[in-house]
Amino acid sequence: MATENGKQAEAESRQSQPKSRLLLSLRLAAVLATATATVVMALNKQSIRITVAVVGTSPILQTFTAAFQQTPAFVYFVIANAIASLYNLLVLLLRPFLRAKPHDILVHLLDEVIFALVATGAAAAASMAELGKNGNEHARWNPICDRFEAFCIRGGLALMASFAGALLLLLMNAFSTFTLHKSVLSQD
Repeated sequence: MATENGKQAEAESRQSQPKSRLLLSLRLAAVLATATATVVMALNKQSIRITVAVVGTSPILQTFTAAFQQTPAFVYFVIANAIASLYNLLVLLLRPFLRAKPHDILVHLLDEVIFALVATGAAAAASMAELGKNGNEHARWNPICDRFEAFCIRGGLALMASFAGALLLLLMNAFSTFTLHKSVLSQD
């Protein structure tokens, strides 16, 4: 009986190793994607000087600046991705201590919250990015991406990184759910 239990535990350990590596890889990729989104958007700022009037022969120049802090959706985007990056980094660092089943369930539930946070942050920023690119003719809001091209390109790159991070978090949640479900069924 004891050798049977030992063989079963060894077989489960061998099966869980590739699963653990996949979850580790997905979490590491999610850290990189959300950290990239955070840094790119947090450093996203562009200033331009435009002639607003000419008095005699002297042009009057004004400087206009586009920065992520000017839009609450972009601020939320940066905060959401920063929280996701730090959370996933913390889980990676504490991974050896989170081996028990209750910890797995807690981490899984927190992973779902983090996925929702990243997805909503990316969606909010994407809606503002669309407004910046195309404007709103009905509200008479002009697009700004024709003037702040570098700002919009960097914002688009940050959005792509964040959506990639959200996709990785979704895959990680799906795989984690499958793994937890399978382990619960094996105990019955």
